[in-house]
Amino acid sequence: MKKALVLLLALVLAGSAASLVLAAYPDRPVKLIVPWAAGGDTDNIFRPFGQSLQKHLGATVVIANVTGASGTVGAREAKNSPPDGYTLYAIHDYIHSTYYTGVSDVNYTDFEPICLITATPSVLTASPKTKWSSWQELLSDARTRPGTITVGATLGSTSHFFPALIEKDAKIKFKYVSYEGLAPRMNAILGGHIDLTDGNLTQRGKVEAGQLKFLAIATEKRDPEIPTVPTLKELGVNVVYSVSRGIVVPKGTPADVLAKLEGACAQAAKDPAFAESMKKQGTDVRYLDRKAYGEFMKQNDAVNKELARDLGLLKR
Repeated sequence: MKKALVLLLALVLAGSAASLVLAAYPDRPVKLIVPWAAGGDTDNIFRPFGQSLQKHLGATVVIANVTGASGTVGAREAKNSPPDGYTLYAIHDYIHSTYYTGVSDVNYTDFEPICLITATPSVLTASPKTKWSSWQELLSDARTRPGTITVGATLGSTSHFFPALIEKDAKIKFKYVSYEGLAPRMNAILGGHIDLTDGNLTQRGKVEAGQLKFLAIATEKRDPEIPTVPTLKELGVNVVYSVSRGIVVPKGTPADVLAKLEGACAQAAKDPAFAESMKKQGTDVRYLDRKAYGEFMKQNDAVNKELARDLGLLKR
């Protein structure tokens, strides 16, 4: 009887200790891996989100830029990190496109969804050194010189898919130049080393200063922030495109940790300071919880596989 009581007490104490360990999450800084260079769109979105997230998570969130291979280096590090909630991964639609184009061996199913946070509409952006002042002039030139007009893109990623969709619908051909993320692509187009790239509203100031040209935006309706820029659809190009960004963690992360991260993300997405910073980034806050984000990624994966097939880029 005495031995049984001792055993029962030991089990109770062990259970209490385990509960304390779980309740302690997070008890140290949390790393948020961003697979693109500092200063690019993804970095500029997740840095302010990280600041909002840490207020509601109760731990410091440290941004780690792990670049290379169209986001694959960062994806592999995140995938292979311990599933304990201390490594988060900043993800966007590239996780689907790079997988199906054979650029990456990491799939969205290698992670657990936490939340979707934003969507950024794409804008077809030109160097001021180009001779076109409109889509119609670009279209005419592209038909005259097929495969000559250069487009800066991260191959296999969203910045590749967006102009590739335009190519397909307009029946023209571009020449692609590879860059790792938006920041180096912007440096290249500002320097006149490439003709076009996938931009967004964050470059509006440079357009107003004459450093860049917006030719068309990939939204259903014109954006009130740039009302003189036509949509691709109204120009006869049936392309609507935006980049959706969210947070995931490695497979096997405990359920209670997932729940805490989801709750903190929900609060962070409502933060007025975050909403204001996203307005400056030309980005819409589009929060989805774990369940809805998981379904969104499943649907988005199917769309991207079909796009890769339609564009002749499918490798898997």
